[in-house]
Amino acid sequence: VICVGIYFAFASNKGVKVKVKHSRPLVKVVTLQRQDMMRHIDLSGQTVADANIPLAPKYTGRVREVCVQLGDHVQAGQVLLVQDTSDLDISIQQNAAVTQAAEADTRTTSASYNASYVKARNDYELEASKYERNQYLFSIGAISQDTLDKVKQEYLASKASFDALADQVSGGDAASVESKRFTAEKQQHATEALEQQRDDLILRAPRDGVIGFRDIEAGAIAQANKEVLSLVDNSHLNVDCTLGENDAAVLSTGMEVSVTVDALGCAVPGRIVYVAPAMDSEGKTYQVRIELEDAAIPDSGDGMSGLDVPIKAGLYAHTTLDILQRRNTLFVPKEAVLSRNGKTSVWVVDSEGKVSERAVKIGLMNNESEEIIDGLAEGDVVILNNQDKLKEGSKVDIDTSDASDDSNAAQDGGAA
Repeated sequence: VICVGIYFAFASNKGVKVKVKHSRPLVKVVTLQRQDMMRHIDLSGQTVADANIPLAPKYTGRVREVCVQLGDHVQAGQVLLVQDTSDLDISIQQNAAVTQAAEADTRTTSASYNASYVKARNDYELEASKYERNQYLFSIGAISQDTLDKVKQEYLASKASFDALADQVSGGDAASVESKRFTAEKQQHATEALEQQRDDLILRAPRDGVIGFRDIEAGAIAQANKEVLSLVDNSHLNVDCTLGENDAAVLSTGMEVSVTVDALGCAVPGRIVYVAPAMDSEGKTYQVRIELEDAAIPDSGDGMSGLDVPIKAGLYAHTTLDILQRRNTLFVPKEAVLSRNGKTSVWVVDSEGKVSERAVKIGLMNNESEEIIDGLAEGDVVILNNQDKLKEGSKVDIDTSDASDDSNAAQDGGAA
C-alpha cells in the first residue's frame, strides 16, 4: 500500500497523464436517402472582347498623319492613319490624262468610221441605182455594152468599199473603234487600280471600338502588314473557359449562368454560347465560351459616379453550375467507395454498431459522389473513413462530433 501511494505521488509530481485508447475504430458515417444527384461545375477564365483586331498598312510608306490616340472611341469607317500619297497622286493624274486621250481617240475614230461608212453606203446606193438604170437602157439598145460594163465596174467597186466597212462591225461597232475603246477602258482600269492603292494608304476602322494599341507616329515609315494600331470592340464580352471531358459532356449551349467578375466584385448574367465539339489535342480539355449580357456594371446608385463601370477584357471571372444528373437516386461520397481487384464495395454499420462489407454497383459519378444502383438501400448507414481498420462483424464507434456537417454533406453530395 505504501509503495502504491509513493508511485501515485511520484506520478502526480511528474505530471504523468494516463491515456486511454479506444478499443474500437472511430468512423464517420452517412445515412442514405434518395435525392436528386447534381453535378457541381466550376467555370473560370478571363473576359475576352468581342473583337481585338490588329491593324496594319497594306503598303510600306511614310506616315503623313495619325488621327487617333490610345483609348479613343472610333466608328466604323473612321480614318485612323494616312500615309503619304503624293507619288500616287501624280501617277493617277498622268493615267487620267492618258485615259482621257484614249477616250478622245476612240471618239475620233468612231466619228471617222461613221463618216466613211455613210459615204460608202450612199455611193453604193447611187451606183446600184445607176447600174440598174443602165441595164434598162442597154436592154432597149440605148447604150453600148462598153458603157454598161463601165457602169457595172463602178457599181462593183462601190459595193466592195461598202462591204469592207460593213464587215468591220462587231457588236454594233467597227473593229477599229472597238480597239480604241478597249485601249481606253484598259487605261481607265489602270487609273482605278491606282486610286484603290491610294485609298489603301488610308487606314480606316473596320468596326466600332476603342483604340487599344498605338505604335506609330507621323513621319515614320510604316512597314506593310506590320501592326501599328489595334481596335478593341468591348460592346460584347465573353468569358473563355477550359473544362475536362466529364464536365464538358454535360454542358450545352443556352444554359444561363451568373458570372462573377472578381476585380469588380459583382455578378453579371450570361449564357453559354459555345461548347467545343472536340477535345483540344494538346491540353486534353474542351473550350467553353460564356457570353455576358452586359458589357458594363450598372452604377451602384451611391451617388459617387452616376456612370456605369465598363468591363474590360482580360479580367478574371468565374461561375458555377449545378447540373441535374439523376432524380431521386441513391449516392454516396467518393471516399466511401473501395475498389479492389476489380470489385467495388462499401462498409455499412448496423444499429448495434457492427460493420459489414457490401458489394455495390456504381452508376453515375461526379467529382464528389458516386451513384449506387445495386447493393444498398435507402436508410443504410455507410462508413466514410478508417475502412482499413475494419473487420467483418466487428464493432465501431460513430464519430458524432460533426454529425450536422455529415448530414449536410449527404444532402448536398450530388452537387459536385
